[in-house]
Amino acid sequence: MITKLPPLVVMGVSGCGKSTIGALLGRRLGVPFFDGDDFHPPANKAKMASGTPLDDDDRAPWLAEIGAALATPANGAGSRIIACSALKRSYRNLLRSFAPDVVFIHLIGDAETISLRLSGRAHEYMPSSLLGSQLAALEELEADEAHVLVDIRLAPDLLVESVARQLAGLQDERTTTMTGSPSQRQQ
Repeated sequence: MITKLPPLVVMGVSGCGKSTIGALLGRRLGVPFFDGDDFHPPANKAKMASGTPLDDDDRAPWLAEIGAALATPANGAGSRIIACSALKRSYRNLLRSFAPDVVFIHLIGDAETISLRLSGRAHEYMPSSLLGSQLAALEELEADEAHVLVDIRLAPDLLVESVARQLAGLQDERTTTMTGSPSQRQQ
């Protein structure tokens, strides 16, 4: 059972299901969900709508807004979930500078699966032509980044249950690390 949730970022490339899974996970865990797309300034949205990928300078203020939101849950909530691509380690480091205990939930899928999903949806400003640039920018999570990995081919309800189980496991690991293993506590 999860007693205290850290801030959560549902991450991955466009079309992997961040918003859908983030909203479902928020309902499952009783935590407010926010879509990172809502934090983009109009200039970023216009740039993407024209088919031009964002660069690091475009993303920095957007990521800072998301980081601040992760660090200051609204309405007395103990945590929150935000969907954010968080493609590069440097982006995740920026988010962690605001919320050091953030856990990244990486929705993993192959290019073909994601491309099929993108072709079946209309997005306000994120054309499917930008998928290649996102896949090229994606840097895998490293061992020192708190995270869970899930396969987007799972049905959404199964995916959310998998995430909830993995989060509970992470919490158990953190508790053991902070308090010591049972054998360490007996010494």
